[in-house]
Formats: sequence, structure tokens, C-alpha cells
Amino acid sequence: MIPRLVIAGTSSNVGKTTVMVGLVRALRARGLRVAVFKCGPDYLDPTYHVRAAGTPSHNLDGWMMGREAVLSTFTQASEGADIALIEGVMGLFDGTSPTSEEGSTAEIAKWLQAPVLLVCDAGGMARSIAPLAKGFSTFDAELQISGLICNRIGSRGHLELLRKATGGVPPVVGGLPKEAVLAFADRHLGLHSADRVTVPEDVFVAWGNRVSEWCDVEGILALARDAPDLADIPAMERLVGAGARCRIGLAFDEAFHFYYDDNLRRLESLGAELVRFSPIHEAHLPEVDGLYFGGGYPEVHAEVLSRNQSMRKEVASFAASHGPIYGECGGLMYLSHGIRTLDGTLHAMVGLIPGEAEMTDRLQALGYVEVETQNATMFGQPGLRFRGHQFRYSDFRLQAEVERVYRVRRRRVGEVLREGYRVGNTLASYVHAHWASNPLVAQGFVHACTDYARRPQ
Repeated sequence: MIPRLVIAGTSSNVGKTTVMVGLVRALRARGLRVAVFKCGPDYLDPTYHVRAAGTPSHNLDGWMMGREAVLSTFTQASEGADIALIEGVMGLFDGTSPTSEEGSTAEIAKWLQAPVLLVCDAGGMARSIAPLAKGFSTFDAELQISGLICNRIGSRGHLELLRKATGGVPPVVGGLPKEAVLAFADRHLGLHSADRVTVPEDVFVAWGNRVSEWCDVEGILALARDAPDLADIPAMERLVGAGARCRIGLAFDEAFHFYYDDNLRRLESLGAELVRFSPIHEAHLPEVDGLYFGGGYPEVHAEVLSRNQSMRKEVASFAASHGPIYGECGGLMYLSHGIRTLDGTLHAMVGLIPGEAEMTDRLQALGYVEVETQNATMFGQPGLRFRGHQFRYSDFRLQAEVERVYRVRRRRVGEVLREGYRVGNTLASYVHAHWASNPLVAQGFVHACTDYARRPQ
């Protein structure tokens, strides 16, 4: 089994992504192929992984996917790599419950039997690091915390002081100096996406150099190689014969790029060919049998999306021909009548869902949800259940009655609401669904697109 290591934090915002990116680059500089993963539902941290590793980053979410799908995804995605690094979510033990490990980084680390490299914010800290390190190391005897990275330190002398304070339990395998000029910028969904304008390549190079200079990379490699063998996990089954049965247009650009890679691989395993296109930069749709609009930042690019009238008209024409269209979060916003930005301006969108998405300066929804379909949809018959996640600063204002085919239960508070807006063969929702929770959803979508491809011309 591949050497592997979980990069976990004592809490959120301690610099897990910085350590992850720097370590990936330091390992690549040694000629190693690195497979990268992210615990939890986050879409943004993986964009940094992709830039650092040059390979896709895969989400591993215990609550949405379950143990078998997590292990299967990890095994398949790490094939051919020399080492796998898994960035944690929030603090090591934080998950869906304050009293259990469900949905936490610790849960994933146990399932993968992976050593943990713990990252802490050591700025302004001295001997106090000792009880912190000891507490995390002894809290769960089934978890192997193998090393400690001290982030935002003041000097090499400070790092040595911290190393002595812990007494080697766990060993301090390095630290990173606080450098505001290299810090990754934040926005309302967390980090900015790691595009080359927002995050220049020089920043990735710099953090790789810092890890090489300040951390014991060989020692970290040794920790990863201590991971035991896992039992063989079968790869994701291919559910249909070889050869594409349909072509699905995947909106992918600055406005739409939040997709679970596992979802996309499921579509491909079912025989779909994914064809990327840009609602921002391209005037015309490709020749496809279905459309998938993921999440992202359509509100940031609302003006240019609105100006691209030919693309909007072609999406509307595709819907009029009963072509299957699925939209999640940002996709819902684009498929609506319009997006009202914080300055009050309404930007016209495709106009399929009768309502407008209104941006706010406050979080409108955050957390896991369970969905049950109440009517037949492109996914299949009523009663399909699957899991997903919401994280949004917009609110949807319906302007006319529309069929709502989802019964959505919020995991944390138990609140139930009706959502999942369907008009014809268009289905859009604020829920970011993870289809590992029910593979029949992906199968239904591909079947709908295949049926459209086989329609009489």
C-alpha cells in the first residue's frame, strides 16, 4: 500500500493548506509523484492541491461517502503515486457531532490507517505547546499522531525552543515562519480559488522552498512509509460496457469549478464523455446530450455571464428541446432569471428557474443535508435518497410557482424544507450532492442523457 500521511490541524486556520502545498512541492522536487486528497466537503482547498501536485485532488468525506467509498476512492486515486497526502478539515477531531468522530479527519485517518502530521499555530507560544501536543497525542489511543509542524514561528531559535518543550512526544519535524506576503488570500467561502492570477506560481515555489529549508522532509517521508498495508479495496465498478453512451457538457471556468471529482469519475465510469465548456468565454454550447453546471462564483462574474447572450440563449434552447440540465448552487443561480449582486444590480441569467438569486453579506446556509426525491426526476423514481452539503451567501427568491422535488433535511438542526426546482427536464438546487451516497443518482443522470442522445432527430 502506498505511503500516506494525514495533514491535520489543532483547529481551523492554523495553516494546514500552506503545509500541504509546501510539502507537496518539496516532495515533487525530490522526484516523487504525490497523490492529494481533502477531508470533508470543501471545494477550494483542492484547487491549491491541484496547483501544487499537478494532479486532481479528491475529497474524502466520511459522512457523505461512507467508509467503503472513501477507501475505494483513495485506492483508485493513489494508484501509481509514490506517496499520498490527505489534508484534514477543521480541527483533527471536529466533525458532524461534538461527541463522536463522525465526519472528522480522525475518522478518515483511522479508516486509512494513516499516520497524522499535526499542524498547530505556534505564534506566541513556548512551553504551552507541551500540553497541547500531549493532549492531542493521547486523546484517542487508536490514532497515530506521528509528528508536529509548528506554523507561524518567529525564528529558528523559537522552533528549537518548541522542540525541547514537547520532549519529542510527538516529535517536532519542522515549522514554518510567519510570512504575511506569502499568505493565501481569503474570501467569503474561505480561501480564494488557486487560479494563477490570485495565487502566482512564485508563492507555490516559495512555500515548497520553505518546507525544504525548515522541515525534516526525509523524516516526514519515513513517517508516511510507516503506514501499514491496507486490505485490498476494489476499484469503483464500471456499471456499463466500454464506450461513451452520451456526451455531457461540463461548465468549467472561473465561475463554475466546484465539482467533486468522484462524481465526475462516476459519470465517466457509466459511459459518459465529459465535455468542458465555458459560459464566460465561449459563445456556443458544444454538441452534447446533457448539461451539468456546478458551483463556483457566478456572482463575481455575473456581468460577463449576463453579457454572453448567445450562450444563455443556447442553454435555454437546449432546455426547450427537453435536454437534461442539472445545476448545483452556482448552477442554480445561473439557470435562474437573474443574480442580484450586493450593489443591488440585477444581472439577467438563463431564465429557466422562475426566481432570482440575491447575494447577501451574511451566511445563508452551511452544513450537511440529506435529500429524498418526492417526484420522479432525471435521476429516477421518487424516493431516491442521497447526501450533500450547502455553503452559500445567496438566497433564492421565487417569482412564480415551480415544482420542488427535493425534501431536504439539514443534518445539524433537523430542519426540513422543500427545494430542488424542476422545470421540464431542468433540475437545480443549492445542494452540492455527493453521489457516493447513492450511485443510482449518477446512473439516472447518464440514462437521461443517453435517452436524449437516442431521441428521433
